[in-house]
Amino acid sequence: MNDHHHDAPTTRIPRVPDVDPQDRTAPLGRPVTAPAHAAGPEPERTGPAAAPATDAGGRAPTPTLLEQMGGVTGIVASTIPIVVFVVANILGDLRTALYAALGAGVLVLVWRLVRRDPVMPAISGLLGVGVCALVASRTGEARGFYLPGLLYSGALGIVALVSIVARWPLAGVIWHGINGHGTEWRRDPHLVRAYGWATAVWATTFLAKVVVQGGLYLADSETWLGVARLAMGYPLTGVAILATILIVRRAERARTATA
Repeated sequence: MNDHHHDAPTTRIPRVPDVDPQDRTAPLGRPVTAPAHAAGPEPERTGPAAAPATDAGGRAPTPTLLEQMGGVTGIVASTIPIVVFVVANILGDLRTALYAALGAGVLVLVWRLVRRDPVMPAISGLLGVGVCALVASRTGEARGFYLPGLLYSGALGIVALVSIVARWPLAGVIWHGINGHGTEWRRDPHLVRAYGWATAVWATTFLAKVVVQGGLYLADSETWLGVARLAMGYPLTGVAILATILIVRRAERARTATA
C-alpha cells in the first residue's frame, strides 16, 4: 500500500507538462468534454481582443493629447456653445444668447453620455461656458462672455514666459508630466533649449489672443470678438502643437547625431 501511494504521484505528475498544448486534457489525463473555461483556469487569449492594456513597461498607455481633448468630435463639440452664443446674440438679446449657450453645453454633455464618449472635455466645456455666462450676466454686456478666456490666455502667456526664464519650460513640464517621464529631460541641454522654443511658441499664441481679442473687447465689438475667439481657438492651438512637435523632434535628432 505504501509503495502504491508513492508511485501514484510519480506516474501522474510527469504527464502533465508533456501533454501537447493542442490536445487539451484534464490534470488526471481525462479528455476535457466541457469548454476550456469550465474545465479549469481560462487559457491565455490571443488576438486583437486580448491586446494587453499596458505597455512594454507594464504601465497603462498614456492617452494622447487628442484623446484627452475628446478626439476630433470633442474638439468640434466644445466650440458649439460659443457658436450658439455668437449667433443668438446677433439675432436676439444677451439673456437669450446666454440661455442658448448653456443649453448647447448641456446638449453636448448629454450627447457624449449617450455615445459613451469621455465626458470630461464636455464637463469642462460646460463649466467654462457657465463661468462666461455668469460674468456676462453680472456685467450686463455680451463682451463679458469672453472676458474669462482673455484673462486665462493672459495668465498662461505670463506663466509660459516665466517658465522659460526659470529654465523649466512649460511645454516640457506638461509633456513629460502627462507621460510620466519625470524631470530627467532637464539634464539634456538640447531638450531644455528645444522646449524653451516650443514654450515661446505657446507664449506667443496666448499673448496674440490677448492683443487681438483684448483690442476687440475694448472696442466693444462683441460680434467680431466672438469670431476672433473661434478663429484663434483650436486652429491656432493646432498650429502651436505642430510647431512643438517639429521643434522637439529636431532637437532629439540632433542629440542622437552628436551622441
